[in-house]
Amino acid sequence: MHFSFPDGNAVRINCRDSSALLAAVRQRLADGRGFAIATINVDHLQRLGEDARFRSAYAAHDLVCADGNPIVWLSRIAGRPVALAPGSDLVLPLAAEAARAGLPVALIGSSDESLALAAQSMQAAVPGLRVALTHAPGFPFDPMGEEGAEIIARIRASGARLCFLALGAPRQELFAIRARDALGDVGFASIGAGLDFLSGHQRRAPQLMRRLKLEWLWRMLSNPRRLFVRYAKGFAILPGHLRRALALRAGNDEAPR
Repeated sequence: MHFSFPDGNAVRINCRDSSALLAAVRQRLADGRGFAIATINVDHLQRLGEDARFRSAYAAHDLVCADGNPIVWLSRIAGRPVALAPGSDLVLPLAAEAARAGLPVALIGSSDESLALAAQSMQAAVPGLRVALTHAPGFPFDPMGEEGAEIIARIRASGARLCFLALGAPRQELFAIRARDALGDVGFASIGAGLDFLSGHQRRAPQLMRRLKLEWLWRMLSNPRRLFVRYAKGFAILPGHLRRALALRAGNDEAPR
């Protein structure tokens, strides 16, 4: 499944499910190859349509999976089905891959307190996990600025080989590509609110809401002032992507934009 844009950039979901993603990560960690993981959802898709820098960074990611039921539904309509693999659900399995390989991890996120609690939660859930670095950037964080360079230096000095980025889009994806290219042997996973869920600083939707595919509604109602407009923009772009998915299914890769 792929999403194309008028400037020639394309975002391809190349990990059909979480098992495929974890297998790819396992191999790259063993080989000492750096990588960047993106988990695409409707909010990202809407931002990709507006932000050329974000599109370029996203297209440069090595591993992309579907973080959102509308993405999964579009893939099925297009005849290129992928399974749901939310970033929040990938944190502990990815940490387990690092621990199994004996490699330390770094956590870059919202606040020192949240990161400390997330590190404790991860180490309790994943025996043998080593957290070599936690860092909460200043606000607003410029992933391409001086602080970004300082964080890259800290990651290098820490020896971490897998870095979890909980900085929000597009900052985390922009930083992931800059840092991957600078370090070479470190993997970067952009997981949004994943660390805040583990720390308890944010509460994830109950299992029932997730089973009913209504996690988006739970999140919006938890912070309507911040999220209502974001979700409205996301829903507004779905008809256009539905048309493109139908065109892909019909065998026309040059779907109308």
